[in-house]
Amino acid sequence: IAIYNNGEIDVLKCKGRLAELERIINEKMPGNMGIGHTRWATHGEPSNINSHPHMSKSGQFAIVHNGIVENYLTIREALAKKGFVFISETDTEVIAHMFEYYYDGDMLDATKKTISHLNGSYALGILCRENPDSFIAVRKDSPLVIGKCESGNFIASDVPAILPYTRKIYYLEDNEIAIVGKKEIKIYDADKEPVKKKLFHVEWETESAEKCGYEHFMFKEIMQQPSSIRATLLSRIDGININFENLVLNKDYLEKIRNIYIIGCGSAYHAGVLGKYIIEDMTRIFVECEVASEFRYRNPIVDEKTLILAISQSGETLDTISAVRYAKKQGAKTISIVNVVNSTLARETENVIYMRAGPEIAVATTKCYNTQLIVIYLFAIYISQRLNLINSENSKKMIDAIINIPDNIEKIFDNKKDIQYLASKFFDKKNVFFIGRKLDYAVCLEGSLKLKEISYIHSEAYAAGELKHGTIALIEEGTLVIAVCTSKDIMKKMISNIKEVKARGAVVIAIASEELDSIGIVSDYILRIPNLHETVISSLSVITLQLFAYYISSLRGLDIDKPRNLAKSVTVE
Repeated sequence: IAIYNNGEIDVLKCKGRLAELERIINEKMPGNMGIGHTRWATHGEPSNINSHPHMSKSGQFAIVHNGIVENYLTIREALAKKGFVFISETDTEVIAHMFEYYYDGDMLDATKKTISHLNGSYALGILCRENPDSFIAVRKDSPLVIGKCESGNFIASDVPAILPYTRKIYYLEDNEIAIVGKKEIKIYDADKEPVKKKLFHVEWETESAEKCGYEHFMFKEIMQQPSSIRATLLSRIDGININFENLVLNKDYLEKIRNIYIIGCGSAYHAGVLGKYIIEDMTRIFVECEVASEFRYRNPIVDEKTLILAISQSGETLDTISAVRYAKKQGAKTISIVNVVNSTLARETENVIYMRAGPEIAVATTKCYNTQLIVIYLFAIYISQRLNLINSENSKKMIDAIINIPDNIEKIFDNKKDIQYLASKFFDKKNVFFIGRKLDYAVCLEGSLKLKEISYIHSEAYAAGELKHGTIALIEEGTLVIAVCTSKDIMKKMISNIKEVKARGAVVIAIASEELDSIGIVSDYILRIPNLHETVISSLSVITLQLFAYYISSLRGLDIDKPRNLAKSVTVE
């Protein structure tokens, strides 16, 4: 943290837990204006030297930075020739020195000149020793919000950070520069011309960003899924019809679509894999799910007959935003599925479907993943209805099943002790394999990610039929295999796959719907989930996998909400 106090900028850094920094600050850091950061290191090891804020040569400037400066080595070399000395391994330190190099008493001018040399992404907070009443904020391709409050104004990378203080928010656009004072906020464009900004009111309640008696945010957010799903469904179902606010895809346009690309990263990508199965099956349009970070680098076939469905919890995932920008240049129509209102992705796509999950604080997503699935189910029905590919009876069956998802999730919660018991038996495993077919395979991808994210156990997810093509060589006595089976038509195939791993010494936990009795016979343990329409039952099976990962991590004594090396919004490529 850097605090302006009596004409000087005091900086204090502390590696490790935030509570330790807070204790030291309360003892040693007077002042009424400051900037701080809890960033993990992109360049160099996590250490006091590499942590933010970074200071300029004379101590005139202190900088915090989200993002990455891709050309920092070139800038560093040029500044070194001018006598600037670097003490850290970071890309951010070059920004601090550049401000000092360009500053001649005009902070706006120094900001404009500095950012003109930066390639990459940044959200910056800048303190200047000669400016006791205000600091600078500027962004490009990295999220930054400004909170307006009677008692003082704030900047943050995400809304929940300032939700306890205000719900009045300005969203900066790329290269807009804000001068933030206690009473006043002035915003300028890259040419230093004043900009009028709309002040948004965030509807989230402050309790949404608090634990409210739960030990961890992740557990709270798992338990919130019934209410989050109900909020996502609210006003979007009218009898057997699906309505999305402000989304219009008519039959003539849909009949001309050659392909749909679903793009996302991490859990959003996994939701997209499931979406590929469902949308392609129901609409008969070719659907491809792509990792956003790879999409624009492989010269994909994208034109005006392409529909892009971009998924992101935060709406600030830079790889996904960049992929959307690329697709738009090729003439594609773009739709985003996001949780954060007025986020960058929401603003840059032609249409947006909001998830309405409420704030998600834990790094490992749970309720946002499931509400992404809910939007995908509705979207598949929406397109199918407009193409006259689904009749009233089948629409009603699917919609009734979707409406019943929250109640069925609560039934799983009633039996969560069974999941906790199995976690207690296997929390010390070194390797875990997840297997499934069709939609179950897509859910296995997410279940595996949850386990490795928060428990640090190596895990892999495989389409069950792929086991014999190499992976089965890794199965040995005592290896834990989690088999997900919710579909009748592939039950016999899954039974064969389970027998294959059992024959090689694996211990098998099956996750299966109540009606699939044979799965329990061939498995060592079974966790039952309620029967539900096969197209949407993944919203139940993933709950079991989320809880299993949570309990494993808890038993291992790990930091569940903030797993090592991870960030909630990934704003670098």
